[in-house]
Amino acid sequence: MIPPEQSQNPSAGEFLVTLLHAATSGHILHLQTRSFAQHMALDGFYSELPGLADSLIEAYQGKYGVVSYPSGYEVPTTTPLEFLSNLSDYITANRDQVAPDSELQNEIDSIQLLVDSTIYKLRFLA
Repeated sequence: MIPPEQSQNPSAGEFLVTLLHAATSGHILHLQTRSFAQHMALDGFYSELPGLADSLIEAYQGKYGVVSYPSGYEVPTTTPLEFLSNLSDYITANRDQVAPDSELQNEIDSIQLLVDSTIYKLRFLA
């Protein structure tokens, strides 16, 4: 089956752009922290997330068509730990709206694993 030209799922666009923005927000928080441990934890997060998000987006688009992204970006105003905890909650609450396919959910699992690992580093090593 050939995928449609354009994805018809606005929830997927919202979810995926949230991941892309999370990488930028993680980078901003990385540059703003005065804690070396936070700086290093966030470095791993913002360095790895774009590649993981890219893999998910490419696979999604291969199956469902090109994603339309909503506009808007807000600079993070929380602590790094709050930011990552909120992102974890968002992923948990919205992942099923992206697609039911196990291969796409596995990609989301890899992203959640990175978020969880970063939360650990921020909570217990910073």
